[in-house]
Amino acid sequence: MSGNGEQRGEQYTGERRGEAYGADVRAQLHHRVPDLGALELLLAVARHGSLGAAAREVGITQPAASSRIRSMERQLGVALVDRSPRGSRLTDAGALVTDWARRIVEAAEAFDAGAQALRGRRDSRLRVAASMTIAEYLLPGWLIALRAERPDTAVSLQAGNSAVVAERLLANEADMGFVEGLAIPDGLDGVVVAHDRLVIVAAPSHPWARRRGPLDPAELAATPLVLRERGSGTRQVLDAALSGHGGLAQPLLELASTTAVKAAAVSGAGPAVLSELAIAEELASRRLVSIPVGGVELRRDLRAVWPTGHRPTGPARDLLSLTRARPAG
Repeated sequence: MSGNGEQRGEQYTGERRGEAYGADVRAQLHHRVPDLGALELLLAVARHGSLGAAAREVGITQPAASSRIRSMERQLGVALVDRSPRGSRLTDAGALVTDWARRIVEAAEAFDAGAQALRGRRDSRLRVAASMTIAEYLLPGWLIALRAERPDTAVSLQAGNSAVVAERLLANEADMGFVEGLAIPDGLDGVVVAHDRLVIVAAPSHPWARRRGPLDPAELAATPLVLRERGSGTRQVLDAALSGHGGLAQPLLELASTTAVKAAAVSGAGPAVLSELAIAEELASRRLVSIPVGGVELRRDLRAVWPTGHRPTGPARDLLSLTRARPAG
């Protein structure tokens, strides 16, 4: 048993030494290998036979080119270019290094082309997941502005409640999300892009529409309301606001979209809680009446969100910039 343990210990020690050696080699490599700019300059000297022409090709002055060649020679420990009044000629070592440099530059060009292809694939589409109020009342304007900046990016929008938005982001089914809840869902980072306020509304025929004073929070909590489903940002804010007043009564109706809640309220089914973004037209036309409530905070933040540690890039980054440049609420 002890012999096997010793062998495993020796193997482990050997592996760690190998890892340390590999890390040491990688750490020192950039000190020993010239950078791409220097290698491209050397290739230009080989093509033109002139340091001045090579400098013009790569966009630097001749003194800067001379300095870069000398620095590369010191780094490699060999002379690369013979300079004379008739021009610049590669030494034998310089010709050999140039062959190696050509392969490195070609590999770097292939790397760059591949990276551009990946960016092109990323930039060709944008998958957005948004909670209902944002999807219906804010995102259309933001996406129209994004289209003007990125006409070749295909955008898909998935609408759902805030919990569903978080699930889609964490499952890599969306590139950017927007939520309406009290806080950023677990596993996500985010930033506030707008503000909103929840409003208690009812049809003009409802008794609350004829009240002269604000509604008491306890009465609101005890009254069956037309509400969004659990998991929605609207429901989260309302639950929190009324938690100290007995909590919400069993809903009169529980519906999965802002439009459905609004239609039920307009029809006289009962009082409802809706975003002020969603009811401007109905309030102006008196199809709904706003019911003031005292002693509760119904303001909320609207956030852009993304998986923790993966800040938006490409079209998602541009959309985020547009939302912050065009705030609502």
